Amino acid sequence: MNGARDDAALVQAAQGGDQGAFGVLVARHGASVLSVTTRMLGPADAEDAAQDAFVAAFTALASFKHESKFSTWLYRIAVNKCHDRLRARRAFDVSLDDDRDDGWEPPDDETPHWELEQSELADAIERGIRDLPPLYRESFVLRHVEGLDYDEMSAILDTSRDTVKMRVYKARGLLCRALAHLSGACR
Repeated sequence: MNGARDDAALVQAAQGGDQGAFGVLVARHGASVLSVTTRMLGPADAEDAAQDAFVAAFTALASFKHESKFSTWLYRIAVNKCHDRLRARRAFDVSLDDDRDDGWEPPDDETPHWELEQSELADAIERGIRDLPPLYRESFVLRHVEGLDYDEMSAILDTSRDTVKMRVYKARGLLCRALAHLSGACR
């Protein structure tokens, strides 16, 4: 073996007690899980939800049956942790935190006006995604941010492929309407 172990072998090793193998899985999938939780919850709760997902995955690792890919199982846990947090927000009527600092900076040769336009566009898109209803938001993020196919999304969200496709379609329409004030946003 060339040193790079596939997820199935790492899961099997972790199930056998190799904590280092689980650490490799966390390192391998951490950025993707954080991306999903950030887009579903916003930056304020994303890291906590991602950490909750990995703790839950570690705790339930013995029950993982290898019937799906580890990443599919992990995404499902992460989406469920986001749902838990969204339910808690509604219960306590906590508003979403609109702060963002993603570290992106435009090229040096761009004008300040262009930089402002790009920043406003990125903010509007992020707000638009966060304002989508949760079922549409999770489908949109998994498809257009994470690039998952409909079959994998169906397994993660525990719903039919057609339902997932419909949710992505409706999310696009809602996001397009929310961004209609931006020129060319819905081409």
